[in-house]
Order: sequence, then structure tokens, then C-alpha cells
Amino acid sequence: MIRQRILIADDTPASLSLISNVLEPRGYEILAVSNGRDALQLAPKAKPDLILLDVMMPGQDGFMVCRELKAADETRNIPVIFVTSRNEIESVVRGFQVGAVDYIYKPFQAQEVVTRVATHLKLSLLTRELQQRNDELEQEILKRREAEQARDKAAQRLSSLATREAQRWGLGGFVGESPHLRRILEDINRLQQFGKTSVLITGESGTGKELVARAVHHHSPRADGPFVAVNCVAVPGELAESLFFGHLKGSFTGATNDRKGYFELADGGTLFLDEIGDMPATLQAKLLRVLEDGQVTPVGGTKPRKVDVRVVSATNANLQDKIASGDFRQDLYFRLARYSVHTPPLRERSEDLSLLSSHFLSLFAGEMGMTAPSLSREALAVLGNYAFPGNVRELKNVIERALILSGGETIRKEHLQLLEPSGDRPAPHRPAVNISTSEGIPFNLEEAEQVLIQRALEQTGGNVAEAARLLDVNRSRIYRRFPHLAKG
Repeated sequence: MIRQRILIADDTPASLSLISNVLEPRGYEILAVSNGRDALQLAPKAKPDLILLDVMMPGQDGFMVCRELKAADETRNIPVIFVTSRNEIESVVRGFQVGAVDYIYKPFQAQEVVTRVATHLKLSLLTRELQQRNDELEQEILKRREAEQARDKAAQRLSSLATREAQRWGLGGFVGESPHLRRILEDINRLQQFGKTSVLITGESGTGKELVARAVHHHSPRADGPFVAVNCVAVPGELAESLFFGHLKGSFTGATNDRKGYFELADGGTLFLDEIGDMPATLQAKLLRVLEDGQVTPVGGTKPRKVDVRVVSATNANLQDKIASGDFRQDLYFRLARYSVHTPPLRERSEDLSLLSSHFLSLFAGEMGMTAPSLSREALAVLGNYAFPGNVRELKNVIERALILSGGETIRKEHLQLLEPSGDRPAPHRPAVNISTSEGIPFNLEEAEQVLIQRALEQTGGNVAEAARLLDVNRSRIYRRFPHLAKG
């Protein structure tokens, strides 16, 4: 236990000895000096808890010493008790004016000295603790004020980002005048007041299903909440449950800390499940349960957590065929397709082709810092005669490449790099993919599939949709072999 330290300044040796003999047996550490000058020099170094100061001393009297002690930062808060034989009102008042907290009159009783010293040491300790607490509270207030300011700035940035997101994914992102597009916009408007209704978006690859999903989110009461997009094809089967529902630390090898799953990350907002038709059957059952009770249980946990999530899903597969073959649960389909939106292929909305092309030209030209060029009549005719198997996504890529090839000049038909022949443009020469050849194909079925998919991707320049067409398989099969393509 730390001993409390008391500094005594008195020019009378008998008084010094008497006070020391009274206080030392009580466990106090005593420092004694015989004049004010020594007291002023020792106090800042020793930092006593209390000072007993004789009023009448040669050189500097007690009042002068006390005044200097209270003027210095190091000693300002040390309590001072005057020791004096002058029981005069004027002296007492003056002592309190210069900063003393009490008086002890000579001749004094030992018990009086002990009681007054103990009382003021306790008051001083309480005062210091209170001051320390006040300092901590001030620091806490300062931190909270800084946190509030940071939160306000973050909210402003978030608001700005949300505004830009809404502009990017809002109805303005839908370009065209076709009846198909008007129907999609009407569907999105109808859903504005139904923030909990699950939505299933169907359509071929590249038709803008995610754009529709984001527009549904940004035009709903959940617009301020998160939008979490998940490609079900790219989810590893062994990690699917952890990724969707989260896990607790130590629940499996590699789980070094707790982690929220997609549902908790999307709490208060929208979870977009792309390629829902390729979700594993075991995960379908668990997804159905979450949709029914609104609760998720993390891997390694026993207590479910409530989540408020709207699920918007999309697929380019025929879910009715998958239901018939047993690959997709019918009860899950009914939960997901409470409202359905179909995105038509670009070949069915040819009247939007010119507007979309001009839109993408302006978009990419702005990103490249150039004035958007025009499309020549011949180039527009070539585009109009092209089937666009990759739909709007393919058109976007074609326009971006054409802008680069043209160097910002008018887009001509020779700037258009298309995969299939159009009505007035010969197809670029491509050696046929000989899928049936056994040359270089291993006898191992797994390895053979890997080689064939790789060849098809090389043949189509990395276009997954075109490679799937050549192989006559669903593109999800390619994504399973090359999951990094799904992330692109």
C-alpha cells in the first residue's frame, strides 16, 4: 500500500518534532523543512498529498508560500493547512483567500491534528478521483463528438453513394421504347409498395436481370438498406451453408472468428440470388426454411437469429423443367416466385437497339474522355441483322470494342466484331470446334470435360455463353469448372 506523503514547514523545531511524532505512527510519510523557501523547492519534486504550513516564518511567511504554491501547476491542487498561534479573524480570512483549506491552532491536541489531516487527505483523494473521472468523461465526450462528426460525414458520403447508386440502377438505366421494356418498368413500379414480396426474374443470359433486381431494390422501402448480390453457381458446395448463414469461431477448421453470412449482411435490405436454378438441393431446403420463418442459424450455433431480408432471385434456366426432373424444389419455387418478371432477349426488342447503342456509346465515350461518335447507317444495319446471342451484355461489349477500334471517329461496320453472321455481313472465319475428336482428349471423364471446356473458351475468345452453346451445355457447368469466370 502506498503511504500518503505530508510536507511540514515550520521554523520551530519543537513543532516539527511534535507533528511528526503524531503523524508518523499513523503510517504517513513525513517530509520536514524549516522555512518557506525550502518548502517551495521541495514540493514540486516530492509532490506531497498534504502540506502543513506555519504562518509565521522568517523570509517568506506562510501566506506568501501558499500563494506561490497555488500559482504553480505542479502544486496548485495540493491542500494546505495553516499551523498558527494567532487566533485572529483577519489571519483566518487571509489564509483562506490565498488558498488554504483549514487551520490548526497552537498549542494543538494530537487527536485534532490526526482528524483534520485525515479529513483533508480524504477530501483531496475524492477531489482527485472526481477530477480524473471528469477528465475521462470529457475525453469520452470528445470521442463521441468526433465519432458523431465522423458518422455524419460517413452518412453524407453514404447518402451521396446511395444517390449515385439510385441513379445508376434506377429506372433511368433502362433504355428503350419497346413494349417489353415498358412492361418491365410497370412491374418495377407495381413492386414499389411491396417491400417484402419475393421476386423471381427470368430471362436469357445478358438480358439485364441484375439491373432489374437492383431497380426493384432501389425503388422499394428497402432502398436505404444493403443490396447483396450472390452468384449461386460460384458458391463452393462445402462452404455454402457458412457463406449464406454465417459461422461461429471454431465451428470448423479455418473458422478463426465469427462471420456473418449473406442473409445477415443483407438484413434490412435485399439479397439477390443469381442463377438460383443451380443452387444445390441441400441448400434449397435450408433456404426454404429461412424464407418461411425469417431466421438463420450460423454453422456451429444453436440459437437462431432473426433477419429481415427480401429475396430477389434470377435464373436463365427453365425452373419448371428442373422441378419436373427433381433438380429444383417446387415449394421453394412458389416461395421465390411470388411475383415474376421476365426480361426478353434483345432480338425481341429490336426497336431498342439504336437507343441502346447510342446510350453505350455516350457511356464509354464519357469514361474515355472523348465526344461520343455516331453510328454509321451501315453499322446500324449490321447490328439490326445480328441475333445477339449474348443479348444486351454482348451489345455493350461490341460497342465498347468498336469505340476503341474507331479511335473516337464514326463507328463503321468494320469496327463491329460479332460472333455470328448477320444478314449482310459475312461471318468471320473461325475454325470449327471438333468436339468429337479424340486427339489430345484424356480417357478420364473429369479431365476430358476440363479440356473440352477450355478448348471451347479458347475458340470463343472467353465468351462463356457462346462456349456453352458450342458444347450444348448450360453455362453453369462451365462456371463450376472455372468459378473465376462467374466473378467476372
